[in-house]
Amino acid sequence: MRSVIVALGWAALPLAAPAAGLDITMATTTSTDNSGLLQYLLPRYEAKCRCKVRYTAVGTGNAIRLGENGDVDLIMVHARAAEDRFVAEGHGVNRRDLMYNDFVIVGPQADPAGIRGKKDAGAALKKIKSSDAVFVSRGDDSGTHKKELELWKEAGVDPTRPHYLSIGQGMGQTLMVSAEKQGYTLTDRATFATYKDKTGLEIMVEGAMNLLNPYGVIAVNPKKSPHVNYQGAMAFIDWLTSEAGQKAIASYRPQGTQLFFPDSK
Repeated sequence: MRSVIVALGWAALPLAAPAAGLDITMATTTSTDNSGLLQYLLPRYEAKCRCKVRYTAVGTGNAIRLGENGDVDLIMVHARAAEDRFVAEGHGVNRRDLMYNDFVIVGPQADPAGIRGKKDAGAALKKIKSSDAVFVSRGDDSGTHKKELELWKEAGVDPTRPHYLSIGQGMGQTLMVSAEKQGYTLTDRATFATYKDKTGLEIMVEGAMNLLNPYGVIAVNPKKSPHVNYQGAMAFIDWLTSEAGQKAIASYRPQGTQLFFPDSK
């Protein structure tokens, strides 16, 4: 039995149309939802399709687990090592590069750790730790959480309490808690842009190569989960990675700022 999917959009005519009225279900990350990207893309796919795309927005780890369980038809996530493992273990097929943005470290205007303007994320994390400044972690096995742990490891720093707060929440809530605690956090740029005015947080560290944030899209393997709508999933993936879908991703510019960059090969 499929998990309850919490958000609803309509899909559109794919390159190979799925059966009329047959829903497509997707697990994706909170960043694609919180940033408004899905609300922008799905109506464009909707105009020509005779089906619905239903999605649940969770951390990448949970999205992958939904795919492993066959609870969705496709996943859209951003943790390449976990994506490759998902495919290698036979849960998914036909992974495609989709788009990218980047991660940034944000913090309060006062910048108690003195990291503003640094290009080296590892050096910034070391200063946050040594200054006893608060760092708020999503702590939810999301792609952002995986990247954060990777950065701490690269920096050779153990982010332990009392000033490291792991809250087990999505990106939006993590940004709100960071603002409340006047602390720092790692966030994708797109979600931060949506929450910037609500939090008063500012970008402190950006631009490093190890802060790039690529997204992939993968169909759930119908041989492992025969009940999935594989045809519909691939039709949607074909559209997302087509010229039309990639142009739609590039054209999403809230307040004139491009938040995602097409990356289909």
